[in-house]
Amino acid sequence: MSIENPLWGAPRIHGELLKLGFEVTQSSVAKYMVKRRGSPSQGWRTFLRNHAPDIAAMDLFVVPTLGFSLLYAFSAAQVVQPETILRRHRAGLKLLALEIPK
Repeated sequence: MSIENPLWGAPRIHGELLKLGFEVTQSSVAKYMVKRRGSPSQGWRTFLRNHAPDIAAMDLFVVPTLGFSLLYAFSAAQVVQPETILRRHRAGLKLLALEIPK
């Protein structure tokens, strides 16, 4: 049962066995459970590989100019995997700068 349901712990399996009519203790279930090697959740590398096309970074910042005026800039960048750059148009940093008069 622990092999077929790797996310179930000893308390859950113990409860299911009791429902099926098997009288065992929770410590016996924990003793005979198959040990997992890795974590049950995905790591950062897997998360970034799966969600990289949907991740974007945005920033709003102020750039002072030589004429003592301020440029308000908004930048957005999309995370792109190296192999997708070859297949698509170059997706890079898009910068929009607006000068707001005083």
